Amino acid sequence: MNRSKRSPFIDLRPGAMLAPGALIDARSLSISYGGPNVLVDVDLTVEAGDLIGIVGPSGSGKSTLLRALLGAVPPTVGEVNRQSGLSVGLVPQVENIDWNFPVTVGECVGMARARGLRTPWITKSERAMIESVLERLGLHGLADRHIRDLSGGQQQRVFLARALYTDAEVIFLDEPTSGLDVKTRHDVLHLLDDLNRDGLTVVLTTHDLNGIAAHLPTIVCLNQRVVGAGRPEDVLVPDVLEQTYGSPMEVLEHGGMRVVVDAPRTSPMLGSA
Repeated sequence: MNRSKRSPFIDLRPGAMLAPGALIDARSLSISYGGPNVLVDVDLTVEAGDLIGIVGPSGSGKSTLLRALLGAVPPTVGEVNRQSGLSVGLVPQVENIDWNFPVTVGECVGMARARGLRTPWITKSERAMIESVLERLGLHGLADRHIRDLSGGQQQRVFLARALYTDAEVIFLDEPTSGLDVKTRHDVLHLLDDLNRDGLTVVLTTHDLNGIAAHLPTIVCLNQRVVGAGRPEDVLVPDVLEQTYGSPMEVLEHGGMRVVVDAPRTSPMLGSA
């Protein structure tokens, strides 16, 4: 999906070419941490304006693929090409954050400031920028509040604010709706959709199949390999889901949206009428 127009890009490595509109391009990507491959022969292109959800079971390589696209994990085989000078941001899983760390919302966002600045403290102009980002995400007036005193949805927005504060062109989110209630999950996904419509490229991983089906235009089903990629109506189908998750699933239509459910098991003790 491409909601904005840009010119062709050249990657940081000499001779590596990206197609027009592409920001990141993974080609024949395989990754191993010294044992069996976590990812096998993955091809994936992230274009300017994309909003992509990567789904799959635990251990399928979703987080590893995210880190590879981010540039934090080197390929074992294949390559990941990125636009030269591309600015990226990461929103980690909230379960991995120490929410008792003594830091306010404003300080947490300000920690993402560029290295090598003249002062070790947040300047007046930087504080104004932080306030602007917080207001954009519905966190106005919370800059001086401790991060542990926020709701789950507010905590997720704080780390999204950190990424936006760096002027990132692409933001990666690892399970951004994990541990949130249904309403808050929908609020976060609607916020990401709004940011995407404003021009931000977004790539996220999630276990929330039905939330993805309802909100995201592009889905990648991953189980070490890319099993399927495309629009929800093309990817959220029984055969692709069974290959991805290893068990039968059914796809229902409800209120104009696709809903994925486990296929009912038939007992061998029951005969047909």
